[in-house]
Order: sequence, then structure tokens, then C-alpha cells
Amino acid sequence: MTRALSTLPVIASGILGSSPQPTLSTIGGLLLRPWEEADVPAFLSAYRDDEIRRWHTRRPATESQVREWFDTYRQDWRQERGGHWAITRDGVEVLGRIALRGFDFDDGIASAAYWVLPAARGAGVASGALLALTMWAMDEVGFQRLELDHSIRNHASCKVAIKSGYILEGTKRSAAVHDDGRHDMHLHARIRGE
Repeated sequence: MTRALSTLPVIASGILGSSPQPTLSTIGGLLLRPWEEADVPAFLSAYRDDEIRRWHTRRPATESQVREWFDTYRQDWRQERGGHWAITRDGVEVLGRIALRGFDFDDGIASAAYWVLPAARGAGVASGALLALTMWAMDEVGFQRLELDHSIRNHASCKVAIKSGYILEGTKRSAAVHDDGRHDMHLHARIRGE
């Protein structure tokens, strides 16, 4: 059922799903590209890292599950629900993951999420990828507002958000379940033109 709007959508349907998912460059020379079959082992290995496991409770356990996730990622793009990219060096070496999810074209809103492999932490990989994705989403696609949230205990993610221009707007109390119980979550957002 389509809902009737009194205003036009901020972003027209069909502008993303009818085109291939883009590859995006970062200021630091990294490349964000769609996930590929060759990335399956690196992706699975990432979810064996203690820090990634600490903040992500939905985790693949087998290479077969990773392939299912990649299929879902491709469907998300075609159906304009979200986009999922590998953060890479030279388009080959996987350094992390970044996603834009929950596309709301009516209001022009989406949510960002990311993780970075241990060897790439502390080198500006996450913030560089987030800035590149943000600029593409706002300047080229037309999103008005991008949000991200993270556990209030995840200080590294908070630093990435702030460094990338995502203003801390508040705390969502008891908003997510982690392995050690419920966590309050910081909500950050960036508005086009800021």
C-alpha cells in the first residue's frame, strides 16, 4: 500500500536501484566498493575480532552465511533499502565495512554503520570512509539527514562520528542489546549543508 504524501519525496524512487552501486574514493586514497566473492574470508574473519564482536551482535558464522549476507546487500541496493561497501586499499585489501541503511526517500534520511579491522584502526580509515559516503549521499543522491548510533561505551566510534561532522544529539536509553546486556546508545546526525 502506498501512502499519500502532502509533499513530494526528497529523493525520487528509482534513482539508485536502477543503476549499479557506485565505487567511492576517500581523501586518503581508499576505495569503497561493493562486496565481492573474494571478500568472503576477510568478512568472516572480521567477525572473529573481539572488538567487532563486542559491538555487533548479528554475526555470520560460516562462509555460506557471508554469501547470503552479500546477496542481501545486493538486494538492498536493487530495492533501494540500503548500500553496503567494503572499505579497501587499492580496491583489493579489505580494511573494513561501511553501510548506509534504512533509506527513507520521502524524508531524505538514512543511517550509517561501520567497522574497521584491527590493523587499520587509528589511521583515519573509518572517518575517511564515513566522510566519503556522507558527501556522496548528500551531494549526489540528495539525502537531507544521515544518522548513526553506537553504544555509549564505544568511545572509538564516537570519535569517528564527531571527526566526520556528525553532531551528538542525545542518548537513546537502553536502545540496543549487546552480548553483555542492554546499552544506552549515542545518536549522532549530520544535516546537509552543515
